Amino acid sequence: MGVKKTTKMKQQFPSFLSFLFFGTLFFAISACSSGNAVEEEIAKIPVKVELDRFDKKFFNASKEDFFQLKQDYPYLFPEQYPDSIWLKRQRDSLQVILQNEINTVFPTLDPFKKQLKSLFQHIKYYFPREKDPRVVLLTNNVDYQNKTVYTDSLVLISLDTFLGAKNPLYEGIPQYIVRDMDIDYFGAHLADEFALTVVPAPADRTLLAQMVYYGKRYYIKDLLLPNASDGIKISYTKEEMNWVKENERFIWQYFIEYELLYKTQSSYLLRFIEPAPFSKFYLEIDNESPGKIGQWLGWQIVRAYAEKHSDKTPQEILATPAQELFAKANYKPAK
Repeated sequence: MGVKKTTKMKQQFPSFLSFLFFGTLFFAISACSSGNAVEEEIAKIPVKVELDRFDKKFFNASKEDFFQLKQDYPYLFPEQYPDSIWLKRQRDSLQVILQNEINTVFPTLDPFKKQLKSLFQHIKYYFPREKDPRVVLLTNNVDYQNKTVYTDSLVLISLDTFLGAKNPLYEGIPQYIVRDMDIDYFGAHLADEFALTVVPAPADRTLLAQMVYYGKRYYIKDLLLPNASDGIKISYTKEEMNWVKENERFIWQYFIEYELLYKTQSSYLLRFIEPAPFSKFYLEIDNESPGKIGQWLGWQIVRAYAEKHSDKTPQEILATPAQELFAKANYKPAK
């Protein structure tokens, strides 16, 4: 009896494995097919992408044209600055250099158009009330803190902030900043600007609230940029992405052990939220860690919540208070 039973179990075991394998494969294929179906639907959404080259209009404008430009683009000419400032800037040596470099780096604007089309299609799918905004291209003296602007009716793109991380014009800018001054990161920057219009500001000053706030912004990037890598979305190198994945459990244990989630001092934002060359655990690992580790951790928490509540719309997820979202996410590090 014992032998027969064992034999029978041995005969059944492969079939059980086959069921498990093919069942898992079926669900994986189904999920993939579902995702592909959504993307196919999104790709059919009509959008209008026209690029308004204010940069060229301003650079080539005569004195008479200049006053017309002020009429057409009042939002680009703050009233506190006299006309003499703008006329001087028009022929400033830096303006000439930047315009020439833009013409060299971007002989065609197809890379911008392609990313804009996809981004606008995804926005319309997930946020159907949004309209196609007017897209204006300009130069902004390499103001890397304001690469793009997104409003309900207007998108501003500073072409001179996407010339490539190795462009000599960016010499002297810290590496953790300059790495995403590249066309590959353009979509992520603009998606984040859009996120600012739909993600509610934190209701309290805790570190957790800030983490979840940024996590929601990255969740928007997950929706709008399905083909972009996580490294592109958060501006981490491959090595930095490997580091956070390998140390996810340690990072979480550190935040819990030192009871950081409910700290309200601004120093914790500087250590773990604000862009920086590395995060500040005040340990030997600091120089190995990437900056914004709190943002990344908040992203994982929001992802965990979204996965567990797939029945909720993006709008419902974004409206969920930080404490409630955290409690129901039941976030657990991967390793």
